[in-house]
Amino acid sequence: MNKYTPYVLALLRIIAGYMFLLHGTAKFFEFPVSMTGGNGSVPLFSMYGIGGIIEIVGGILIILGLFTRLAGFILSGQMAVAYFLIHATAADILLPIVNKGELAALYSLVFLYFVFSGPGAFALDNKLGKK
Repeated sequence: MNKYTPYVLALLRIIAGYMFLLHGTAKFFEFPVSMTGGNGSVPLFSMYGIGGIIEIVGGILIILGLFTRLAGFILSGQMAVAYFLIHATAADILLPIVNKGELAALYSLVFLYFVFSGPGAFALDNKLGKK
């Protein structure tokens, strides 16, 4: 099974990056629109606007496997900040299902994993490292 590890890691990286990218596109372009409908585009120079830029750029970098460790570090930090500033309160900090912060916490850990694991197979980082 160990010989498949780089490929499964690449699958995790590509899917996580794609889903993260969609969070950014939803903020600016309302695509994809959630089942509750769109909320309009967020202002570019707001907390959500900066977050959307990070999600789009970071999602693309993660999908491509380009600067994966650095992108993973930044995205992990963004999601940790999202969890602690947006979702968690003193009363429910350890209850992500209650404060609706499950996704932020999970993204934070997945992106932190990329910092230590690297990108896996099918990554541009692998091509750059061979030069």
